[in-house]
Order: sequence, then structure tokens, then C-alpha cells
Amino acid sequence: MNTRKISQVLAGLSLACALGATAPVQAEAQAQADASLFHDLGGLPVIRQTVHDFMVAMLADPRIRHTFDGANLKRVEDKLVEQFCMLSGGGCDYTGDPMKEVHQGLKLTNADFNALVEDLQLAMDKNGIASRTQNRLLALLAPMQRDTVTR
Repeated sequence: MNTRKISQVLAGLSLACALGATAPVQAEAQAQADASLFHDLGGLPVIRQTVHDFMVAMLADPRIRHTFDGANLKRVEDKLVEQFCMLSGGGCDYTGDPMKEVHQGLKLTNADFNALVEDLQLAMDKNGIASRTQNRLLALLAPMQRDTVTR
């Protein structure tokens, strides 16, 4: 991993930790009011491709691929697209289960969460999403850490 990438990861993780106390409802309301993030992400086609690349990266990542054992991968991918679209102000509805419920029993750690963030940043880089735009999305996803990390 090069210095630029390490800096991006650290910036994203710092942002995630700093915003961890923000209420998810506030983040969702703010995102829905600002559809510019959806546009800056490239709209639904780029979000779909980014999520696909994200899934490929996570399933290849030896640090976290085991967390998807037995999961309906098509459903996971579809729900991530919905979630990213909704959070970025794209007008989509997230129809998945609450994050706490989905991740209950997985015993995820902060290291697992950090690996996921790294994989997401790689997917966003691959799809030409600017670092500033990546950080805006990460800021909206960061509050979910407390609902997914259980140990």
C-alpha cells in the first residue's frame, strides 16, 4: 500500500471514529437533503459498479471474507446499493434490515471494520471517485460502526 493510500485510509478511519457519535438519523437526513453526493459518486450506475467491486474485494480479502460465509451475496450487494444510494441523496429506499440486526452474532472487531473501509476505498478508487467524495460517503457510513462492531 503506497503512502497516498495509507493517508487516505487513515483519513477515512479518523473521520469514521470522529463521527462515530453522530446519530444515524441525522446523517440520513443530511444526506437526503444533499443529492450532490449522489451526483459526485456518479449516480446509480457508478454506485452499482463500485458496490460490485467492493463485494469482489471483500470476498477476496482474507481478513474478512469469512464473515460472508453462508450469506446471500446477491442480496448483500443489492442492499448495499440501496443503502449507498439512499445515504448519498439519490432517492432510493433502503429495504434491508437494521445494521445491528444484520451483524448480530458475527462478532466483528474494529480490525474487521477497518478492513471493510479499506476495501471500500479501493473500490471507490477503481471507479474514479475523488478522495473528497469518498470521505463524504465514509462520514455517512461511519456511525454504523457501533451497530456492526460487537467485540
